[in-house]
Amino acid sequence: MTELTFRPAGLRADGALFADWWHTVDRWTIGAVALLFALGMVLALAASPPLAEKNDLWTYHYVLRHAVFAVLALGVVLGVSAVPAHLLRRGGAVAFLGFFAITLMLPAFGTDFGKGATRWYSLGFISLQPSEFLKPAFVLIAAWLMAGAAERNGPPGRLISGALAIAIATTLALQPDFGQAMLTLAVWAVMLFVSGAPLFLLIGLAGAVGLAGTAAYLNSSHFAGRINGYLAEEVDPNTQLAYAQSAIREGGLFGVGAAQGSVKWTLPDAHTDFIIAVAAEEFGLILTLLIIGIYLFIVVRALLRLLEERNMFIRLAGTGLAAAFALQAFINMSVAIRLLPAKGMTLPFISYGGSSMVAAALGVGALLALTRARPQDPGASLRDSI
Repeated sequence: MTELTFRPAGLRADGALFADWWHTVDRWTIGAVALLFALGMVLALAASPPLAEKNDLWTYHYVLRHAVFAVLALGVVLGVSAVPAHLLRRGGAVAFLGFFAITLMLPAFGTDFGKGATRWYSLGFISLQPSEFLKPAFVLIAAWLMAGAAERNGPPGRLISGALAIAIATTLALQPDFGQAMLTLAVWAVMLFVSGAPLFLLIGLAGAVGLAGTAAYLNSSHFAGRINGYLAEEVDPNTQLAYAQSAIREGGLFGVGAAQGSVKWTLPDAHTDFIIAVAAEEFGLILTLLIIGIYLFIVVRALLRLLEERNMFIRLAGTGLAAAFALQAFINMSVAIRLLPAKGMTLPFISYGGSSMVAAALGVGALLALTRARPQDPGASLRDSI
């Protein structure tokens, strides 16, 4: 068995777990994540009070809940970042089985909260969206399968992981949640490419996804409505997208000022899916670019560290988690500027939402664990981490 972390030269000899973690984890990324949490709190103060007023709640009801979720999520990031890679792999497999099972049970026991898509379990004081937790768990088990396929006499890991990706995408599409379904397939495709799959296979998969999208358009009024709205020459002025675009234009370079924006009073999802519109209106393009820069910093830094990684499982899992994090942020912000059709996807660590925030924390915590400094053996393989 090969130890996955190491003690750099100069580290005190007592082998304290905290010291090992502190000297091997990417502290710059932790700082960037903490900055996202801080910006999320600022934007929660800007966007949440109008919703509380509409629902006859205490002004800072949602702000307080956001703060609780943020503290919990930050703790998850730090805690998971200390977990050894082999335990992450095993935990990911167990989590995948559990969350996929409860995702399958959503049609019978879930609720749509009046949004037309059965994606949540109502637990009284809180709701749970299992698909958010399914994403990082799927990445870990898919990486394990693909890495196993690279071993001599290994299982057909690419085929099995592909079957799981299709099963997840189909389950999510039936909710309907086409955004998460497409995100799952996209992340799997990235991992497949990194694992060494031939280009013609990826092109064929892209064609298959296109055919599936066409079938969804022809058979789902929910999906067709969003695509038609996206393709329309003019945006309906009474839609959330129109309000968001107007807010972004009004914000200009420096914004209209903290608490001076108006979009949060008209956008039902201003505190979740369209939080970037609130940021652009009140704080301008400057803050928006800062947020984009932080996401890019986290993802690029992780990928650069993974370039030096020789362990196949770690390289694939880290790339998949980084891709999932980046794509979710990209999709959320792209919807607000009408670069993509509406998806109903949150902005990691900034949007309000317990499930999405804690699930993103699990993914980023795992990414930090996988990118911790470790000795690189030229002959490293899947067996080294078992």
